[in-house]
Amino acid sequence: MPSFKLKDIFDKVNTSLRNPLIKSMVTVAVIGVVIKAIAFYKETIIAGSFGLGEALDTFMIAILVPTFIQSVFINSLKNIFIPNYITELKNEGNKGSFQSIIFIITIIISLISVLIAYFSIDIILELVYPGKEASYYILVKKQLNFVLPALFLWGMSSMLGGLLEVANRFLVSTLAELFSLLTMIFFLIFLIDDFGQMVLAYGTLAGSIVGFIYLLFFSIKFNDFEISKPVMNDNSRLMIKQLPPKISSSFLSAMNNYIDQFFVGSLVAGSISALRYGNSIPAFGVTIVIMAIGSVILPHFSRLVNEDLKSAYHQLFKTLKIILGAGLVVIAIGIFMSDWFVELWLERGEFTHQDTLKVSRIQQILLISVPFNLCTLIMVKFLTSINKNKFMAWVSLVNLAINIILNIILMKYYEVYGLVMSTTIVLMLGSVFYFSYTYKQYKKIR
Repeated sequence: MPSFKLKDIFDKVNTSLRNPLIKSMVTVAVIGVVIKAIAFYKETIIAGSFGLGEALDTFMIAILVPTFIQSVFINSLKNIFIPNYITELKNEGNKGSFQSIIFIITIIISLISVLIAYFSIDIILELVYPGKEASYYILVKKQLNFVLPALFLWGMSSMLGGLLEVANRFLVSTLAELFSLLTMIFFLIFLIDDFGQMVLAYGTLAGSIVGFIYLLFFSIKFNDFEISKPVMNDNSRLMIKQLPPKISSSFLSAMNNYIDQFFVGSLVAGSISALRYGNSIPAFGVTIVIMAIGSVILPHFSRLVNEDLKSAYHQLFKTLKIILGAGLVVIAIGIFMSDWFVELWLERGEFTHQDTLKVSRIQQILLISVPFNLCTLIMVKFLTSINKNKFMAWVSLVNLAINIILNIILMKYYEVYGLVMSTTIVLMLGSVFYFSYTYKQYKKIR
């Protein structure tokens, strides 16, 4: 009897894997786990080399503005590009012209962003991180000079990755991150004595170059990259029209992290690094699922909403149930094992047992938010596919206001732990807002 049940399970698994959507998700998830395992190894090297000290804090500040720009402008552009590009292909439009428009916009945004970041860094440092030594600010700016060129490469790589995802080449696009990681690990192992405190900045730029070359090579090889004279049409105009509300939403969402950095900058040295490590496991869970589901599901939803909108909603709600149910079970286990994992992962060299306890407490609080954050991110993908970006901007504004208020109140009593409590509460409330709105939209078509 058990053997028959086992056979039934294997049959169901095999049947599921024949589904192209599920097969793509599983492929991306497996590669994602491998990539994140390597990323954890990289963090282990960084922790042993720098601990929770000034060198790592300054790099985190240097990379803060470029990553903020990437999440606000570049990711927004990619997310509205994919559904509208799929519509362009379905209508047998000029894909070369459409690609040219998106790459021109990407280049302009990237170059303007680099210039703004370069000339505004002094103001940002004085406002967000006041009272530091002059050497602290000098090190931040030196590292920023090498990270900023990477921002331009991130923009181009993001669009090339989007082209590969639309063509269902998820394996190829996902592997791009692997080359960036391996480049950074090479720098940390073999070049840290030569570059010293600048090694992370040099490794970031080198990894960006390698990742861009990889994506460009395969985009050309598979004929996914095709540019021609840019000509505006109704679809490209709709895409550009959706850009301001999408950027507004992403800007306000990203500001939560920026506001957190402002508050944590007033705490003792090492708090920025502790927050980074404490968020590693929660971010790992979110990233794996979003890599597996998010990157696959946006093109999928974009196709499905043009064919059967009601079916698209049903798939969304089914996905949310699975994510929330499974997520709560996994997170409960993660909270229980938090101390043990951080000790095993990081406690060596300059990283002490007190550092372990601090990072573990931050991690436990943030883990609570993971299932809700995942549901939110999936709903955002869906709402993007149906061009409901204005609502997301309003939710992001409300979340930002709540985050600032909670940071002020909770950090007064709990310091860095209060900050992550605030983040967790905001992510949970955001999930409720998004689901209420999404369900309301569904009821309109029932």
